[in-house]
Amino acid sequence: MSSKRSTAWFAAFIAAAVAVVTVALPVIAHENNATSAVKSRTNSDRSFAGEKLPTHHASKPAGNHRTPKGTTEAKPSKKPVPSPSVTKPTVPVPTVTPPTVPVVDQGSAGPSLAGPCHGVSITPDDDAAKIVSAAAAGTTFCFAAGVHRIGTTIRPKADQVLASADGAVLTGSVPLTGWTKDGDRWVVRGALPSAYGKSGQCEDNKANICHLREQVFVDGTHLTRVASLASVAPGTFYADYAADAVYVGADPTGHKVEMSKTATAIESGATGVVVRGLTIEHFASAPQAGALVSGPEWTVTANDVRWNHAVGVMLVKANKTLVEKNLIHHNGQLGLGQYSSAAATVSRNVISENNTDGFWVADWESGGIKSTRSSGTVSGNVIKANRGVGMWADVADDGRVITGNKITGNAADGIRFEISRNGVIEKNVVTGNGFGTGRGSGTSLWDGGGINVNTSSGVTIRGNSVSGNVNGITIQSRTRGTGPWGAYLLRDVEVTGNTVTMTGGTQATGMVQNTASPVPAGEVVFSGNRYVLDALAAKRFAKFGTKLTADGWKNAGLDTVSTFLAN
Repeated sequence: MSSKRSTAWFAAFIAAAVAVVTVALPVIAHENNATSAVKSRTNSDRSFAGEKLPTHHASKPAGNHRTPKGTTEAKPSKKPVPSPSVTKPTVPVPTVTPPTVPVVDQGSAGPSLAGPCHGVSITPDDDAAKIVSAAAAGTTFCFAAGVHRIGTTIRPKADQVLASADGAVLTGSVPLTGWTKDGDRWVVRGALPSAYGKSGQCEDNKANICHLREQVFVDGTHLTRVASLASVAPGTFYADYAADAVYVGADPTGHKVEMSKTATAIESGATGVVVRGLTIEHFASAPQAGALVSGPEWTVTANDVRWNHAVGVMLVKANKTLVEKNLIHHNGQLGLGQYSSAAATVSRNVISENNTDGFWVADWESGGIKSTRSSGTVSGNVIKANRGVGMWADVADDGRVITGNKITGNAADGIRFEISRNGVIEKNVVTGNGFGTGRGSGTSLWDGGGINVNTSSGVTIRGNSVSGNVNGITIQSRTRGTGPWGAYLLRDVEVTGNTVTMTGGTQATGMVQNTASPVPAGEVVFSGNRYVLDALAAKRFAKFGTKLTADGWKNAGLDTVSTFLAN
């Protein structure tokens, strides 16, 4: 946001505060994620005296979080504090500074930013995997312009560089030729693998076909998979594994038809690899697996990772890896996954329109980013229009910083921080998320919102702009079992310095808890926030099942030093 716009915004805010009303007084891969799959919508969660999550005491410094009572401590990582903590307001009207919207967009990410490449040339006619395997550690490879068909996964050695200055495309697809007419359909035989087992959870859990890995493209357009031969129509395809036959519903004559077949483009546990300037597409990755799988201390920059069946970029035991300035979009399940990877940085990427292949939107790692048992920073990204959660830290993330992102139009929560600890969620612009209408979606605080903290501890939510989401900021306490440091509990959560706009629908901000997981008093603190409401008498807040107006919310001990404005 320009300084001129920021100044105008602040002036408007002060004027509004005076003229209206001022009231003064916080996995992915290789995990089946069974805990997440059932986390939100069990019957036991509905038997509550309210709505739910952890806490942070107003009197404590922002970084001073304690271990939840009754847990076994395996020495936590230090609570990350990337910027100075918010000073508690001492004046009637708290100052709320709007976050700066990230400037990254399609023009400031992707292969156009790759720069030159000087090294061993790899042409489209070469066997890239063989050339890379035969070379010494530290070799740089320059992929020439054109389509490189990758039939065998490339496995780089330490410090090797896989790059292109010429827009090289690595594809895992094979051409489909020899079509014959079959009634009102067309069929080709001999291209499919043997049938394989199911994994993952689909939005359509009756047809249950999202796990099937092959995708079909006609002139680059992705066809929708259907579950039966009778359902084949123009724009769709059906794969009959028993008969080794692929059917399409429109005449393929004169068109380029391809089917994804190779599982992975690049994967290695070697240290220090660089992947730069490549387009990586059409890989038949299994659910929770990636088309590009990073090892430790990699740099993955200025790539276009798209139209792969499962995860676009996957970090596995990839400590200190940097993923920056990539376009990661239209992947079948998830844009980016991080598993068991400490201190990774995901910065200035555009992560958009992922989950094209029908994975469960509300509750099974689909959408933008999913991180499990990891730590690091997610900053300055645009995360938009994904069919799932925008940014999801889940299952024992410890020391996650989510800062300065623009997160908009995702079908589930904008940000979900779940059964994890020591998180900072700050200076993000979170708009228009959570309006998915599929299986398990809903509008209550149990269903999430712009920012959703679920049964986590040591979480600070500060300085965010949260507007037009299905709900504002939702804090949830559920019964979630135990993790590496003991019981998962909602504790030590602070919500401060945010601007939350709720002017339509059933939007609310507040807390829910189930009967087996009550939240002790003082463990969730809301203070120093600014709320923009359709009316001050609107019940836009909820505490453990009781819907409240702004006055009722304050009388319940929340946001007693905050600002409430009528829109």
